[in-house]
Amino acid sequence: MKKSLFVAAIAAVALVACKKTETVDTAAADSAVVDSAVATIDSAAAKVDSAAVKVDSAAAKVDSAAAKK
Repeated sequence: MKKSLFVAAIAAVALVACKKTETVDTAAADSAVVDSAVATIDSAAAKVDSAAVKVDSAAAKVDSAAAKK
């Protein structure tokens, strides 16, 4: 069960990291574009951290349920 939660967490990270709609023109990469990219990365990192907390919480629930048996 822990392995499937871990795999789900990795899949969530990969899904967040692979945003296919973005295209970057290197000639127009000014500071606004860079700042926007940094904000997007920070937002993605926050989502990953939130997902990690949820996975840890789910793992704790699974462990406590397994301990009751």
